[in-house]
Amino acid sequence: MTESLSPRGTDFTIDERHPPIRPRRVTFDWSSTPLHWIPGDPVATHIINSFHIVLPEGEKWFIQAVRDARPYLRDEKLLEEIRGFIGQEMVHARSHQGVLDQLLEANGIDTEKITSQMAAGNAQRPADMERLKARSPRAWRRRLRFELAAVSSIEHYTAVLGQWIMDNRRLDAAGVDPTMLDLLRWHGAEEVEHRSVVFDTYQAMGGRYPMRVAAWAASLFFLYWALIGGSLYLMKQDPTVRGKVTLPRVWLSYRRSVRKGHVPGIFRLLLGEAPVYLRPSHHPSQICSTPRALDYLMASPAAKAAGHDPY
Repeated sequence: MTESLSPRGTDFTIDERHPPIRPRRVTFDWSSTPLHWIPGDPVATHIINSFHIVLPEGEKWFIQAVRDARPYLRDEKLLEEIRGFIGQEMVHARSHQGVLDQLLEANGIDTEKITSQMAAGNAQRPADMERLKARSPRAWRRRLRFELAAVSSIEHYTAVLGQWIMDNRRLDAAGVDPTMLDLLRWHGAEEVEHRSVVFDTYQAMGGRYPMRVAAWAASLFFLYWALIGGSLYLMKQDPTVRGKVTLPRVWLSYRRSVRKGHVPGIFRLLLGEAPVYLRPSHHPSQICSTPRALDYLMASPAAKAAGHDPY
């Protein structure tokens, strides 16, 4: 659908609806990354750090949902894309877990209160789904469709955020830690790359528009909780700022961070994307740019070190 000139200087056509999806076994070293990796901006740092809290277990839930759907799919192209999606999400989960273990915990910030609850939910889900399937296959299928619709909604926002962080040069100008910036841009690029997979899986499982809307609304509440609640939770534990955490101070700092381009406007982003995602004719291939994502993956230090050709 979209034609692009590849970084190698040869003609290369990208199918935005079905780009090739391959995992890249990247690794990151956090030994030199400061706690406030956006210099002088702990609020923006912890807003983005809130993603690190929910992503390891969140990505595992995404994987569980598409794995449950996989036996019922017949489209070989979609099944191939799901394999790539699962591989990418497994690496994402591991990479963000490294931030929790090697950066936040090393600086005295304990995230287990949140992560343990999410891990328990993931551990319990297979048994719950099996019991539901035995009792009512129709109810099981309805729940799975709802989960896929919710994941699809979240994947829309992660793709949009991925595009934002790849294109945002003000983060470079602010002196953001290069290792963290590479993690976020590598992850964002792969979110753009696989943005259609869960949406297509939902539709292939018989998903309909009303459920897509309902699941989007549920996802919106989750994202607000993750971003706002998670960032406040982190700041209250941050030994350098926890005595100064009041809502007025955090709000003013957040507004400054948005003006500086360190974070997107959360409320504008989440609600502003509603008309895009909720358009009945919407498909994820209509947003973001796979060639832009692949351009970054060609330059990413972590992706290059992993030795995988993104094309």
